[in-house]
Amino acid sequence: MPTPEILSSRLLPFPVTQVYEAFSNPELLKQWWGPSGFSNTIHEFDLRPGGRWRLTMHGPDKGHYENAATFTVVEAPSRVAWTRQSQPLFDMEILFTEIDAGYSTITFRMLFETEEACAKIRPFATPKNEENFDRLDAILHSQRFL
Repeated sequence: MPTPEILSSRLLPFPVTQVYEAFSNPELLKQWWGPSGFSNTIHEFDLRPGGRWRLTMHGPDKGHYENAATFTVVEAPSRVAWTRQSQPLFDMEILFTEIDAGYSTITFRMLFETEEACAKIRPFATPKNEENFDRLDAILHSQRFL
């Protein structure tokens, strides 16, 4: 039986340390987290195992979406994982992988309790994760880390 997970990944023309910084720095993170058109208010971001992450995602048309999670793994600059306490429930892992000088990948791994729960989210998560990666790429280019 397959693992109930959704995998999304993007190759980025930036060193892994810069991609990790775009996640680990809440001032940068709030600018790219979520699908196209969303903005974020980060209320708490305690990036350590057992630390909490609370944010409100503001939809482009209407709606405010409260998110709460607890970090379970923080291995800078290669891996961060958390468990969501808000719906939809799943465990999230982000892998930051250096490919070679100046290139890296970011991978989202969303793990669900059941295939049924995963199947409900998959049609939305896959394209929305791509929008998320587009926003990350734009922030990295705008920061001129190079």
